[in-house]
Amino acid sequence: MSPRVVVLDYGSGNLRSAERAIARAGAEVAVTADYGAALAADGLVVPGVGAFAACMTGLQSVKGDKVVVERVESGRPVLGICVGMQILFTEGIEHGIRADGVGVFPGAVTRLAAERVPHMGWNTVRPGAGSVLFRGIEGQRFYFVHSYAAKPGELEGPEGFDGVVTVAEHGEPFVAAVERGPVMATQFHPEKSGDAGAVLLRNWLGTLG
Repeated sequence: MSPRVVVLDYGSGNLRSAERAIARAGAEVAVTADYGAALAADGLVVPGVGAFAACMTGLQSVKGDKVVVERVESGRPVLGICVGMQILFTEGIEHGIRADGVGVFPGAVTRLAAERVPHMGWNTVRPGAGSVLFRGIEGQRFYFVHSYAAKPGELEGPEGFDGVVTVAEHGEPFVAAVERGPVMATQFHPEKSGDAGAVLLRNWLGTLG
């Protein structure tokens, strides 16, 4: 049986392109804001584009933040994409405005220190040791569109970080992906990243058991 995946519809993200890409990767996909469906699915995808604060407002409007936390606490897989990854961090700071995130990962999402933003286009990444998402696609390029990102140091608390961090660079190193327990997330868009993105989505589906 194909795994059942919900793409959470909270008014943000490339819902249909994500739906199509995940379906092609081998899942049965529904796009919905329904709390029960999002909680019960084998995998939950949280997309996101635009501003951190606006995405959080949309997420909270459908109790998506509560769904994510409940799934994480019960060990049920979640995949965040682009701003859907950013809002998993503790906070986002854009144009001097601070907004709370879901707080699954420690740290803040801040503006990239680069001459040219947004960071738009294809870039290579450095997968962390033991990565599941990048298995078989080390050295490939992925498609990014963003001006803000989490920085690797944000994840390193006094006791380190008990997950896998994948890093890319645009002006400075930034977090391109995170994998920790049932939660995985990418700053880039796997659904726009061609064959490498398709393999990454299949790798994620393989974790749904």
